[in-house]
Amino acid sequence: MLQPMSEGDRDNAHNSVACSLRSECDYCVMREYSAAWMTVNKLKLNEGKTEVLNITSPYYKRFNLVQSIRVGGTSVAVSPTARNIGVLFDSTLSMEQQISSICKSSYFHLKNIRAIRKVLTRSETERLVHAFITSRLDLNNALLYGIPQSTLAPLQRIQNMSARLITGARKFDHVTPILYDLHWLPVTHRIHYKIVLLVYKALHGLGPSYISDMVVVHQPQRSLRSSGDNLLCAPPTRSKAGDRAFHRAAPSLWNQLPADIRHSPSVFIFKSKLKTFLFRTAYSM
Repeated sequence: MLQPMSEGDRDNAHNSVACSLRSECDYCVMREYSAAWMTVNKLKLNEGKTEVLNITSPYYKRFNLVQSIRVGGTSVAVSPTARNIGVLFDSTLSMEQQISSICKSSYFHLKNIRAIRKVLTRSETERLVHAFITSRLDLNNALLYGIPQSTLAPLQRIQNMSARLITGARKFDHVTPILYDLHWLPVTHRIHYKIVLLVYKALHGLGPSYISDMVVVHQPQRSLRSSGDNLLCAPPTRSKAGDRAFHRAAPSLWNQLPADIRHSPSVFIFKSKLKTFLFRTAYSM
């Protein structure tokens, strides 16, 4: 029935509570849970800005019978998308709306930077690209793990256009050598970088507790050579959507790292080794 998720960070609360909703009764329970959660965390529920998003499999969308719910004295219609912590979530978690939003703002800034490119040096152009483009590609990008490459392709095109703008390359020049020269990780590897960095911080007490709770170190029942390899337990899943969850994606990516990276003594050294490893993987070095 109702399955509340982890509370997360209070500072990121945005009138949203994630639940598994299968009937109109579940919506009533969710409404009560939401009000109680806000009260416990000393927050006030803003009925006028509350959004309801029914997250379900695309194969079951036609069975969504509840179209709206009552929140206080306001009737809130079920929305196809909802924004939380700056991210647009859709009803099937395809993240297409979020990617579309990133591309829209990135194209706008690319156009403005291109208009003044002739009066900028390469280093100045690169700083502008990092400030207005790369920052958007990296913002909350861990949520994009596991989605199809065809869905991620627009973000990779944005990165390719940015690289060509910095170097002055022509439109149809092969972009891989340009990215290699700039020492940029492709979009997919940037997502992996973010997730694995979160794992390292969680294991060393540098991350929030709700992330640390999802990272479980593997403890074999008997003494093995791999006992000290700092590997993580990967819970089983039954769907592709489950494979995208952090508690499943994090162990999968972490366990693929070489042992010397997993045992890095500091965040600075870990980040340096991790980028080198992902860079060599991305460009088959």
